[in-house]
Amino acid sequence: MCGIVAYLGKKVAQPILIEGLKRLEYRGYDSAGVALLGSGAIRIKKTSGRISALEAILDEPNTAETFGIGHTRWATHGEPNAVNAHPHPDYTGKIAVVHNGIIENYGTLKTWLQNESAEFASETDTEVIANLIGYFYAKEDESKGGKKPDGQNKFEQAVQRALGELHGTYGLAIVCSEFPDMLIGAKKGSPLILGVGDNEYILASDAAAIVEHTTQAIYLADNEMVTIGPEGFHTKTIDNVTVTKDLKQIEFSLEQIELGDFAHHMLKEIFVQPKALSTCMGGRIDRQNNRIKLGGIASYLRELTRTKRLILTACGTAFHAGLVGEFLFEQLARIPTETEYASEFRYRNPIIKDGTVVISISQSGETADTLAAVEQAKERGATALGVVNVVGSSIARTTDAGIYLHVGPEIGVASTKAFTAQVAVLTMLAIELGRRRHISSDEAVRYIDELSRIPDKISRILEQSDHIKEIASANIDKNNWLFLGRGFNYPVALEGALKLKEISYIHAEGLPAAEMKHGPIALIVKDMPALFIATAGPQYDKIMGNIAEVKARGGKIIVVATEGDENIKSALGRTDHLISIPDAPELLQPMLTVVPLQLLAYHAAVLRGHDVDKPRNLAKSVTVE
Repeated sequence: MCGIVAYLGKKVAQPILIEGLKRLEYRGYDSAGVALLGSGAIRIKKTSGRISALEAILDEPNTAETFGIGHTRWATHGEPNAVNAHPHPDYTGKIAVVHNGIIENYGTLKTWLQNESAEFASETDTEVIANLIGYFYAKEDESKGGKKPDGQNKFEQAVQRALGELHGTYGLAIVCSEFPDMLIGAKKGSPLILGVGDNEYILASDAAAIVEHTTQAIYLADNEMVTIGPEGFHTKTIDNVTVTKDLKQIEFSLEQIELGDFAHHMLKEIFVQPKALSTCMGGRIDRQNNRIKLGGIASYLRELTRTKRLILTACGTAFHAGLVGEFLFEQLARIPTETEYASEFRYRNPIIKDGTVVISISQSGETADTLAAVEQAKERGATALGVVNVVGSSIARTTDAGIYLHVGPEIGVASTKAFTAQVAVLTMLAIELGRRRHISSDEAVRYIDELSRIPDKISRILEQSDHIKEIASANIDKNNWLFLGRGFNYPVALEGALKLKEISYIHAEGLPAAEMKHGPIALIVKDMPALFIATAGPQYDKIMGNIAEVKARGGKIIVVATEGDENIKSALGRTDHLISIPDAPELLQPMLTVVPLQLLAYHAAVLRGHDVDKPRNLAKSVTVE
C-alpha cells in the first residue's frame, strides 16, 4: 500500500522523486522520505505527514545527486512519525531501503541481529531488511575482491542472502553508498515496475510515477529482482536464476492522472464514468452481430458455459460488484454463484469441485487477500479468471485468463469508475453466458441494446450534482445513516454506505430493505437519514412499504427513484429528498443507481472539510493483510 519510487540517471534526482511521490501519495500518506546519493554518502530526509511536509524540510536540489529512493507510507508496524518513516538505513550507514509490504518474521530476525550487535532505531519491520542486508554485506569475504565468480558484487549477493531469510511480502528499492551507481529492486507480493528511459531508470510501485518520464516498462513477478547499473539492467530470481523480461507499453497517459479542471480525483473519476464505460465496452459490444466479445477469456467460454458453479471473490467495493455479478449470473445464465470475501475465502477450507470457476475482482490487481484467494483456488483445481484494471498486475498474471476494465488509472482512494466498470464487465459476461445457456437471442439483444445506453444515462444523472450537493448539505450533521435496497440494488446500498463511511466518516449501514424490520429499525430516530433505492422493478411495491415504515418513525427519507415516478413524489411529502434516474431494466440499474450515492458521499465529505482523495487510515491498493 505504500508508495515507492527510485531514480537512477543523469538528471537531478530530488525533484523527480518528489513528483513521483506526489503521484503515489494515494497509496499512503502518513509519512514520507527520500535518500539521495551523489558524493558517495547517503543523505536521508524524512518526516511524518504528507509529501508537502517533506518538501518543507528539503534543501535545494543538489545537481550532483542523480540517484535516490523515496517513499510515502501507510503505517503497519510503528506509529507514523519521522523515526518510523522510510527510507531506513542499516546500522552501518552504508545501506538504505524503502519497502512496501509486511515482514512476518521480523521479530525473530530483529532479536538475532541485535544479538549480532546490530542497532535499531525504529519500530518498523522494514529496518530489519536494511540491517539484514547490512549484516551480510559486512560479512562478505573481501579477500575475494568485489566480484564473485558468477559476476555478482557483494552488494547484490548480500541482498539475495537477506531476501532468502525474509517471510512475508515486499516491494523493495535498495541502495548502497559504496555502489553509488547501482540500484536494486525486489518483489514478492507487492507491485514493482521498472520504467526504462533514455539512459535513465525509474523503479516504482505504480506506473503513475513513471509515465511522465517513459512509457516503456518491465513488470517484476514474485521472487524476482532487478539490478540497475552503468551497463543497464538485468533481472533474475532471488535465487540467482536469470530471467528475461520483455518491455511493455504503459497503457495510460499523463493526462489521465492529472486533475484537470476538477477539485479532486474522486470527482473527476465520477464524472468520467460515461467515457470510461464506453471505453470498457468498446470493441466488446458487437452491435452489427448483436454479440458480446470478450477476447481475454475467449478460449474459456466453452468451459464457462458448461460450469456447474461460479465463485466470485473480492474485497471492499469490488466485493459489492461481485454481489451484483452473482445476481446476474444466476438470473441470466442460471449458474449457481457465490460471492466470497477474499479475506475469508483464503483462510477457510472452501469446497471446490470439478467444474468450478473462480472469478477474482480487483481494481489494482494487487489486493493481497484476493491474490491469495486466486492462488488457493488454483491449487484446488479451479479455473481462475480475473477482472482487473491494472495491466500486468499480479492477479492478471496469476489467473488463467481475464478481462481488463480499461478505464484508466483510478487515483481516488474511494473507488468509483472501477465499480461501474466491474459491473459492466460482469454484465457483459452474464449476457453472453445467458445467450449460450438460458435466455433467447432476442432477450440478449435487448440487454445489449440497453447496456449500450448506460453511459448516456449516467451523463444525465451527473447533471444533478448540485441538487445532490443540496441534499448532502441538509443532512451532513447526522452521524448515522441507513442505505436500503432490494434485489439488484441491495449491493448498491452496501456500496453507498461504504462510500459515505470511507470519505465523510459518517457511520452508515447498507441493508436489504426487507431486513430493516428484523432489528435495525430499532435504530430509527427522528430525522435519521434513510436512503432508499426505489426504482422501477418487481419489488417496487415492497420497498414503498419499507419507506412508509421508516417515515412513520420519524426518519428522513432520501429516495433514488425512476424518472417520472409520480407515485413516489406524492408519498414522500415536502420535507424529504428525491433523486431521479433514467429508466433501465432492473439488472442494469446498479450502474445508474450507484452514481447519485457516489456524488452524495463526495459532497458530504467536502462539506465536512475532509480530504476526499486521501481519507484517514486508508490507502488505495491494499497489498498487506
